[in-house]
Formats: sequence, structure tokens, C-alpha cells
Amino acid sequence: MSADFDFGDSVVLVTGAGGTLGSAVCDAFADAGATVCGADLIGPDNEDFELDTDRVDFYQGDFTDEDDVAETIESVVDDHGGLDALANIAGTWRGGTPIDETEAKTFDFLLDVNLKTMFLASKHAIPHLRESDLAGQGAIVSVSARSSLEGGEGDGIYRASKAGVRILTETIAEENPGEVRANAVMPSVIDTPMNREMMPDSDHEKWVDPSDIAETIMYLCSDAASVTSGAAVPVYGEA
Repeated sequence: MSADFDFGDSVVLVTGAGGTLGSAVCDAFADAGATVCGADLIGPDNEDFELDTDRVDFYQGDFTDEDDVAETIESVVDDHGGLDALANIAGTWRGGTPIDETEAKTFDFLLDVNLKTMFLASKHAIPHLRESDLAGQGAIVSVSARSSLEGGEGDGIYRASKAGVRILTETIAEENPGEVRANAVMPSVIDTPMNREMMPDSDHEKWVDPSDIAETIMYLCSDAASVTSGAAVPVYGEA
């Protein structure tokens, strides 16, 4: 069952907007009437870029770089008069080796892409989100992962980075009661072209469609979730 959301007069920033999940989140908010600002390191000239820039105001920037983040968010606020919601979608997966065989550069990469982007975007968005009239307060939704709930063989750094997203989400919720709601979603395997290529023999029918995750993210930003903050919401279906 689909729900109808109305985000008219709301400004939403989506990081990782050029990817499969990020573009689905942008489309969902645009369909609900929001002014959507999509940010990503890659641009429309990249073959992996999936965002429809006719529907979204695109801002290209490196969200692991604090100066880029600050400049992008200030541009969004200057261009549109404020910011009501932030969807931290930027992230990636790396794995396949045990800890004693994992290179330090892999650790740095995953912490940067999965956790630092979420930290920096949230840090610079929070002062503006506190001024939001969206359900009386601003909203942040970030992407953690089901696997972050426990250790596991071969992708411990990924799991640790996504556990950090969950802990920072809880922290932001504790620090901003009544001003900014912060929640996380926890997918398992998302039905994306990259995942199908990596796991061609898996049962793709059990994987979760990005558009379904996008609806949950919209719900968590809506007034229907006005009493929900600090939650880590499963979005893994049967995967």
C-alpha cells in the first residue's frame, strides 16, 4: 500500500543523489511536491549518474570535504530560502577480506563515504533545519544497514561505518529535541543494477526496491512521524 505525502513548500536536500537509491528518493520527494536539491560527487556526464536533473536542482560537490559541504548547503539555503529535510543517502559497500588482510585505505574510504559524509552534511544542515516549519521541526534521515547490528565475516569495516551512522543519528536526536528529528533506515540488499551484477545467482525477488525505501524515508520526514526521533527502522523486507 502506498501513502500520499505532501511536501509542497518544503526544501529537501538529498546526498548521493546520482545513485540508484538517491535518485529514487529525489523522485519520491519531487512527486510529493518538494523542492528537491540533489548533491553528489559525480555529475550528469558520469555513466553511473541516474538522477533526472530536469526535476531536481543539482549541486555537484565532495561531501567528504567540509568546505564543499558548507558551500553546498549555504547555496541551497540561499537559492531556496531555507532547508526542511536532509536525506543522507551517500554511501557504498566494500568487503571480501578479513580485518588482518584489509588495507588501511579501505578503512579510510568507507569511513569517509559512509560516515563522514553523513556527519558533515548533518553538522552544516542542523542550524538551518532548526528553523524549519516542517511538522514543527526539521528532519534528517540517514542510511545505516541491517548488518551494522552485529559483526560479520569479510566486511567488518563497512559494518562499523554503518553502525557509526546509527550512533550519530541517535546522538543528533538527543541533542535536538523539539527542533530536529533524526532517524535512520536499515536496508539489507537493495535491488540495484550493481547488486544484481555482483550477485547474479541470488533471489532478486526478495530484494527491496529503492522506491519502497524512499517511501519510508519520506514518512520519517513527514508530520506522520512527528513523534519519532532516534529510531533505526528496518527496511529489508525478506532480503
